[in-house]
Amino acid sequence: MAITNNIALFLPDKISVMPSFDLVSKVDLQTLDNAVNTVKKEITNRFDFKDSHVSIDLNKKDLLLTIEVESEMKLNQVIDVLISRTMKQGLEATIYDLEAKKGGQSGKVFKKEIPVRNGLKQEDAKKVVKHIKDAGLKVQAAIMDDMVRVTGKKIDDLQAVIQASKTWGMGIPFQYVNMKD
Repeated sequence: MAITNNIALFLPDKISVMPSFDLVSKVDLQTLDNAVNTVKKEITNRFDFKDSHVSIDLNKKDLLLTIEVESEMKLNQVIDVLISRTMKQGLEATIYDLEAKKGGQSGKVFKKEIPVRNGLKQEDAKKVVKHIKDAGLKVQAAIMDDMVRVTGKKIDDLQAVIQASKTWGMGIPFQYVNMKD
């Protein structure tokens, strides 16, 4: 009993921790799967896709969406439906890297593979840190794997970083997690 009392004497009453949050770009896989399933149902019920070959497949492991259709026009229609249903599910349309690989024709089928962005790439994280430093706020930003941790003395400075990040126009959906006061 005396030992535990001595240990308690060495612990400070209040540990001083600076406010911080993590800036991430993560996709909720279940919500994404729901959006893709909704697109599949809508496409099968549409009159203009009746008796057409349409295949929409989501590879959750590799985060890759594969679309196969008969024509480039139908491919664009499927992508439009995909983006609108994704946004209705509460995800941002920028989770899809539509510029990564253009669709190609393989025989009678147009095929497009669309990678899903999940996590910040190293070069994107460096851009985020640069934007934070250029903003001139009294915060520190550190890259930690696929996220950026932002710390500051005041929570108002952290909220200023969050507001500033909405104007950067990087084409990446950001989430702000682990806010600690």
